Amino acid sequence: MSSHQPVRIDVVSDVVCPWCFIGKRRLEKALALNPDIPVEVHWRPYFLNDWIPREGISREQYLTTKFGSVERYKGIAQRVSAAAAAEGLTYAMDKISRQPNTLDAHRLIRWAGGIGKAAEMKQRLMDLYFTEGADLTNHAVLVQAAADVGLDPEDVRAALESDQDVADVEREAVSAKEAGIEGVPCFILDGKFAVSGAQAPEDLAEAIERVARAADAAE
Repeated sequence: MSSHQPVRIDVVSDVVCPWCFIGKRRLEKALALNPDIPVEVHWRPYFLNDWIPREGISREQYLTTKFGSVERYKGIAQRVSAAAAAEGLTYAMDKISRQPNTLDAHRLIRWAGGIGKAAEMKQRLMDLYFTEGADLTNHAVLVQAAADVGLDPEDVRAALESDQDVADVEREAVSAKEAGIEGVPCFILDGKFAVSGAQAPEDLAEAIERVARAADAAE
C-alpha cells in the first residue's frame, strides 16, 4: 500500500456503550491486519443516554427505565459479556452500580488528546466502568484516571469544576445525532464512508484498505 496521506478514522462512540468497548478492541485488531496503511484515529463524543442527569442515576433505575427491568437486561448482558470475553475484555456487569452521564468523561478524552493520549484515556475510562464498576460521575475517579495517562491531576480537577469545553463536547455529540448517527460505535473513514457497529476486525480492515486504495487512485 502506497497511501501518502493517512486514512482518517473518526470513531463516534460513548464510554458506557458495551459495543463501543468491544469495537475499540476490534479496531485495534483491524489496524494490526493492515500495518502498512497509515491511519489517524480521532475519538468523537456521543451520548448514548443523553437523558441521564450530570450526577448520574442508579444502575437499577437505568436498566428499569431503558429495558423494563433488571432481569430483562440480563440476557442481553450475557451475550455482550461473551462477545467482550472473546476479545480479551471483561464486562463485569454485576459490579456496575451507577449509570453516569458521560459529558465529563468525554471532556477528559478531549484533554488527553492534547498530549496524544486520547485512545489511552478512552480505554482507561471504559476499563474503569465495564471491568471495575467505577462511578464515572465521581470527580476523584476521573482525576485519578487522568493522572494514570499522564495529565496533571490538579489541572484536571480544576477543569472538571469549571465549564471548560462543555459546550464544545455537547455541540459535537448533538452534531453526530443530527448527522444521522443513531447507533455506535460508528467509524467514519476519510469523512466519506461510515461503518456502523462493532464489526469484525477483518471487515473493518477491508473497509480501511478500500478507502486507502481509493485515496491513492485519486492522487
